[in-house]
Amino acid sequence: MRALFSAASGMEAQQLRIDSIANNLANVSTTGFKKSRTEFEDLFYETIQMPGATSESGIELPTGVQVGHGVRLASIGRVFSTGDRVATNNPMDLSIEGEGFFQVQKEGGETLYTRDGEFKKDGDGNLVTKSGDLILPSITIPTDATNITVLPDGTINVTQAGDSTPVQVGQLELARFPNAAGLMALGGNMFGVTEASGDPETGTPDENGFGALSSGYLEGSNVNVAEELVQMILAQRAFEVNSRVIRAGDEMLRTASQLMT
Repeated sequence: MRALFSAASGMEAQQLRIDSIANNLANVSTTGFKKSRTEFEDLFYETIQMPGATSESGIELPTGVQVGHGVRLASIGRVFSTGDRVATNNPMDLSIEGEGFFQVQKEGGETLYTRDGEFKKDGDGNLVTKSGDLILPSITIPTDATNITVLPDGTINVTQAGDSTPVQVGQLELARFPNAAGLMALGGNMFGVTEASGDPETGTPDENGFGALSSGYLEGSNVNVAEELVQMILAQRAFEVNSRVIRAGDEMLRTASQLMT
């Protein structure tokens, strides 16, 4: 019975949908998090009669007879809309207003990308992520810096003890991709390059389409709780309906088997 297998594929699809929604809701407070969206496609069709076929009386039939075999997950896409800004009053907390990613160098030398601008200083004064990974280009904050200012174009100025004149110590760069949705999510608020994302293009913030930086703010998650709850209810109801189809198919098979006894 085709209905049993079609309904089973529907239950599996809705389970994956719920998994994605659960991850979105779990990261509602994660800095720079980008929500996921499940996308489905129907499976192959068994063609019993081709559309446009000729009937026994020689008349062309306007429709055919095709029976589908369910659904499958096509992709779980990443939505890169900008999250709300959260004020922190920490000059080393940065949010990107527009397109772009911060560049991060992992311990093995690999470059990863993030929207999480919650930066710190390590023991040598280097600008690092909260996990201790270096920010690229490498920037060192003097130990005697008394004030740090980050401009919208990524320029970092500091004033040092005994001198009120600001000194530039570096400039941040951003990276962007032809297809940001093709980036590989690696956890830790990091993304990696794939063939689908294309190669990164780097540039100065607030120039040539790159987003501007806002110091003292962080970009919040772009998860809308109300929207996710609605999607969760819809997924749950779709799961229940598919399970009822399986029960209906089971009843039909039971009735058919009883006719044989």
